Amino acid sequence: MSIAVVILAAGMGTRIKSDLSKVLHRLCGRPMLAYVVDAARELTGARPLVVVGHHAELVRQTLGDAAESVVQEPQLGTGHAVMQAQTVLEGKADTVLVLYGDTPFITVETLRAMLDHHAREQATATLLTFRPPDPLRLGRIIRDDAGHVRAIVEFKEATPDQLAIREVNSGILCFRADWLWSHLASLPVKHGEQYLTDLVEMAVAEGGAVAALESDADEVMGIDDRARLAWAEAKMRARINEQLMLSGVTMIDPATTYVEASVTIGVDTVIQPNTHLRGKTVIGRECSIGPNTIICDSTLGDRCKVQASVFEGATLEGDVDVGPFAHLRKGTYLCRHVHIGNFGEVKNSRLGPGAKMGHFSYLGDADVGADVNISCGVITCNYDGVNKHKTVIGEGAFIGSDTMLVAPVNIGKGAKTGAGSVVTHDVPDGAVAYGVPARVRKVE
Repeated sequence: MSIAVVILAAGMGTRIKSDLSKVLHRLCGRPMLAYVVDAARELTGARPLVVVGHHAELVRQTLGDAAESVVQEPQLGTGHAVMQAQTVLEGKADTVLVLYGDTPFITVETLRAMLDHHAREQATATLLTFRPPDPLRLGRIIRDDAGHVRAIVEFKEATPDQLAIREVNSGILCFRADWLWSHLASLPVKHGEQYLTDLVEMAVAEGGAVAALESDADEVMGIDDRARLAWAEAKMRARINEQLMLSGVTMIDPATTYVEASVTIGVDTVIQPNTHLRGKTVIGRECSIGPNTIICDSTLGDRCKVQASVFEGATLEGDVDVGPFAHLRKGTYLCRHVHIGNFGEVKNSRLGPGAKMGHFSYLGDADVGADVNISCGVITCNYDGVNKHKTVIGEGAFIGSDTMLVAPVNIGKGAKTGAGSVVTHDVPDGAVAYGVPARVRKVE
């Protein structure tokens, strides 16, 4: 059985009350639509077709090469949306599966079970149903006395007796492709829209088999508002954390550990409470991260220790110790055995192996050699109000407390600066400089 997947993602999502298309709202760092696309690709091994509408170009940019797309303009219902896919997909598959961009928890296992059921029943159409605690505005499943599906009645058209039915439509359907393409144009217009669900009643009227498979409510219920979005964030976070723990990561308190879907963590790493790991972050083995730490788009080698600090685009080799209360900004590169202490800030700088920056210091646009000691209160004055300038500190140098290094400036290998110095000129290898402005007083 060949399968074509259509994902409906054209609607704005009025109940979410946002200027952004609903399917682009993020769950654990990814648009909710991306999770549906992933499931479709895993199911078929091919790119699905996404029907876009509101913010069509932004949705396309977000999808990139992960999916094809067609535009629904104007948006005239789910049936009209699938019509936009007909010219692309007709004749290319035996079965058409229709998914929705706001159901990020749909699993490949459920979809395979649905398709298997569809094949066994030799059905014209098969739908996923569920029984939520409160059916709300969802379409009710109408069955006959023998339990066969006869129709899906939309909330707007349901009678009081029909509204009492607990089984509802998830919106996820699959069809025999040739039947679907030949019947879409016959869909009636109701309230200015064409509903895909009306195809169920049409199939029944023609004597075709309509099958149904009941699924878990949490898996198929759409994310319609901000309250549901928050619920989905917590559920997705719990799923990610469980997968990481099963892979060998320790989380002291998973409920207060926030890891986005794109993050990778090595085995035997311990994540302390209130830690946020975001973006394209990669953390090695046997690290200790947190508590109270935010790491975004950064790479950490094995056995790193980070406490109560913030990273943004930083790279750490192995055995690096950072924090508490350090801030590593974009372009920071720390070699093995570097130590950054409390209230240290580093930006666009490289610290060589074994370098130490104990506390209350700032390094910006600096190249620091191996085994350099950066004492308390050291500042690289790298910005003159117009341009940034570089500071180079040779290996084994000792930079005394409260030294100001006015860039561009070079401190030689093994050189020293006295406490409170303002260094405006290069200091040779092995020299001792101090004063305001600093002068070379001794060359060893």
